[in-house]
Amino acid sequence: MASVIRYYEGISSIAVIGNYLPRVCGIATFTTDLVEALSAEAPDINCWAIAMNDKPEGYAYPGKVRFVVNQNRLADYSVASEFLNIGQTDIVCVQHEYGIFGGPAGSHLLKLLGELRMPIVTTLHTVLKDPTPEYREVMHKLSDLSDKLIVMSRKAVDFVKNIYAVPEEKIAFIHHGIPDMPFIDPNFYKDKFGVEGKKVLLTFGLLSPNKGIENVLRALPLVIKEHPDVTYIILGATHPHIIKAHGEEYRISLQQLVRKLNISDHVIFHNRFVELKELCEFLGAADIYVTPYLEEGQITSGTLAYAMGTGKAVISTPYWYATEMLAEGRGIIVPFKNPDAIAEHIIDLLANDVNLHAIRKKAYMFCREAIWKEVSRRYLGVFSEVRLNRSLHPRPRYLYIENIKSITKFELPEMKLDHLKSLTDDTGILQHATHTVPDRGHGYCTDDNARALMVTAMGREYLDTDSTCFDSLSSQYLSFLLHSFNVEKGRFRNFMTYERQWTEEVGSEDAHGRALWGIGKGVAFLANPGQMAMSMTLFNKAMKAVEHFKSPRAIAFALVGIHAYLHKFSGDSEVRRVRGIIVNRLFDQFKNNATESWPWLENTLNYANGKLPHALLLSGQWMQRSEMVDMGLKSLKWLLTIQTEENHFVPIGNNGWYKKGGTKARFDQQPIEANAMIEACVEAFNITRDKTWSDNAIMCFNWFLGHNDLNIPLYDPKTGGCRDGLMADGVNQNEGAESTLAWLLSLMTLQKLYADEILRQPSS
Repeated sequence: MASVIRYYEGISSIAVIGNYLPRVCGIATFTTDLVEALSAEAPDINCWAIAMNDKPEGYAYPGKVRFVVNQNRLADYSVASEFLNIGQTDIVCVQHEYGIFGGPAGSHLLKLLGELRMPIVTTLHTVLKDPTPEYREVMHKLSDLSDKLIVMSRKAVDFVKNIYAVPEEKIAFIHHGIPDMPFIDPNFYKDKFGVEGKKVLLTFGLLSPNKGIENVLRALPLVIKEHPDVTYIILGATHPHIIKAHGEEYRISLQQLVRKLNISDHVIFHNRFVELKELCEFLGAADIYVTPYLEEGQITSGTLAYAMGTGKAVISTPYWYATEMLAEGRGIIVPFKNPDAIAEHIIDLLANDVNLHAIRKKAYMFCREAIWKEVSRRYLGVFSEVRLNRSLHPRPRYLYIENIKSITKFELPEMKLDHLKSLTDDTGILQHATHTVPDRGHGYCTDDNARALMVTAMGREYLDTDSTCFDSLSSQYLSFLLHSFNVEKGRFRNFMTYERQWTEEVGSEDAHGRALWGIGKGVAFLANPGQMAMSMTLFNKAMKAVEHFKSPRAIAFALVGIHAYLHKFSGDSEVRRVRGIIVNRLFDQFKNNATESWPWLENTLNYANGKLPHALLLSGQWMQRSEMVDMGLKSLKWLLTIQTEENHFVPIGNNGWYKKGGTKARFDQQPIEANAMIEACVEAFNITRDKTWSDNAIMCFNWFLGHNDLNIPLYDPKTGGCRDGLMADGVNQNEGAESTLAWLLSLMTLQKLYADEILRQPSS
């Protein structure tokens, strides 16, 4: 131990951030093993973990987990940074995978790291070759915030240097850690699993469709002809996220393929997540390990590292990590999706003990530097290096979030779905509530179910809720919208009684436009493939009617939905054609009626006014129509001018509206007005980068929180709902669907603004 002391002298506390067992995933296994290895190698250091939760109730963590973060709750990240700073942690080591952190591209993590005072070392478990701008920016910020980036393959070093422009001196290569197993004869463990006397093939890991196991199964009939004593063990539970989205569809398809190929006597499924000791025994029993992934884009693989570290002969497809690890005779590479090649090499290896043993030995010896004892020493060396460097070259913290406070000026409230759920039954979302109690007397409407679909489609990035909740709610609202569409008329109905009776054959143009708005967002954001496909089909059926619409608000609602749809399917020429027709109609109405003193398309301001310039901004920007964008900005600026008094938002009241030359109605102020203005102002900010627009979005948002005429909040933090309006004598205490959905959509818009501005802060 004395020879190792120099690696970590002066370090007394290390916190590792990542998933943690018993959560079932590769990152959880890695984080747990790293913490245990560091603790074993440096027992005088307090090494502990911060665990990311993907469900509100969390997991039954061991004592090493001292703090938990709900991954989609932005406020938790600030609390975690405060906990680390107060605890005087010496080093923070992040296990980075985009999907385990909340916000767009996992950007919530930047809030936590930006507020830390100690050195940060980040292990990159994924390095994207062709990142979208959002993911590229997160990686740039992560590099800025980190004192060192650790990668687990040489190819990852090249990617980080050449794609993300990270200086080479900031990158460290350390192997993926593996258990220290002896090099043993596979027959030693075979009787434990009932495969004594068999030649055993093994694939292990969490099951998902990208694993390519079906190609090994298709290879087996050829292998069995030459080696009738072969058995293929498929070890691992289905990935929890796959279970939530698709159930056991993939495993069932594999089992059906086994029956179809008549190889049931040669295939064993072990549908469980095994602990390390048993996993090593399974690996010990294998003669050949097969990793048949379908795509090259995997920069590391713990399962491959484990297999090589236990001295397995490996046959693999040429994904990045395998190509590097199996070079120089340490394994065999076969083409993607090629069962014949897999069969050929399995047959050859099983018939050639000398070659099989040579590959095993090369793999085992190569991986000796990857055992956890060696890996933990390398980590401790990096920790010592960054701590020394920080002491010699102190630097200011990268307070991306503090810079954003000039934009947001407050901590955003936490999102809650409680009231949304209470308003929703097995038909859809009810329109109204008496106080917080759903009111069945007024039934349902298409308008609100479309808005509710938007909330649940987009909400996964912002809400700390199991994805099955989103799927269930989205299905409810989609089902309502599907039923509301009158196929014969090509139009949506709007109002339905509690007894499930439609009160009309065709709803208003505005209701139809709102439905398209919600469904378009569904196409863009729904994660469930079936729901997205149904949304796409319904969108295309319903879009035909809007080509002839005259209502400016119906056109505006439809344009926002069309924009979302085209964000996903930009090449749909028919949707683009319809967009061109209706946005020109809307723009012509502005040009024909607007004056310098009244830059508006009508002689009356009534409801959802902000949605009209919002539609012009979206379409004008993407169609490269600068005159349309200018009109949108001009009319939006005017709306703000006439709805701002003493630095707070005063929406046009619906008790009389505002006629040209008349008097503005002061009350009843409605939440949908604030929502429409917030979304329009944020889009104006995105286009112009003029901070005035983001400040105005904040001002309109603060109307919900009490910065209004009566200094009374409309947002209800207990329920997550919103009161129905601001009246002359106080707040309407009812919390109906429209107001609650306007609040939730507004909060999501501000959270996205918050996250986007973190990403836009200049990198060093």
